[in-house]
Amino acid sequence: MKKVTIAVSVIIAIMIGFLVFIQNVNINRIGAESYYAQINDGKKMEEKSDSGQKMVYYEYTLQGFDKKGQGKMLTFTASKELRKEAFLCLYVKSKGVSSYQEVKADELPDKVKEKLKGTPAL
Repeated sequence: MKKVTIAVSVIIAIMIGFLVFIQNVNINRIGAESYYAQINDGKKMEEKSDSGQKMVYYEYTLQGFDKKGQGKMLTFTASKELRKEAFLCLYVKSKGVSSYQEVKADELPDKVKEKLKGTPAL
């Protein structure tokens, strides 16, 4: 009986730990490369779903730089318009940008700051 209680307690603890992990970690960022970019103009896109409902999203094509300063053109969409001139950390997998997060200028790697030096926010 004591072994069963311990086993059930361990299983419950593992399940709680897994739930906390899933809630706090964006799975789209796991195994992705980080690129940094600055927002410029995005394109507002409108489409109709099969049910006739209008969907609005924004498409951005930005020059992103990794920690080493190597550049890459990246295209991604957002469900809302992103703040102009904001800096983003883009998480890129083999199929493209999987996630993004706004970052402050002082969080950018030094090589990225050099590449973005002429931009208004730096």
